[in-house]
Amino acid sequence: MADPRQSDHRDISAPVRFHFAITADDDADMAIRPTVIKILTAGNIALRDEAGTDITYAVAAGDLLQISAVRVLETGTTATMVGWY
Repeated sequence: MADPRQSDHRDISAPVRFHFAITADDDADMAIRPTVIKILTAGNIALRDEAGTDITYAVAAGDLLQISAVRVLETGTTATMVGWY
């Protein structure tokens, strides 16, 4: 599925319209980049941004990360999450 963000230029304050499972992967970018990542279970989440910068965050269940990450890395990620767009 093509990333709808490429052609949909909604305001950041608009409500999300889709939710999807995120599977951490060291080798592949996400097919759809989320507007928000909702943390389901606590742990760590290793994210890559557009510039290729990787940072690992400690997160709690219920946290909302407002980042349109390119990739969630398997190495370093222990939390479970879903994406909102």
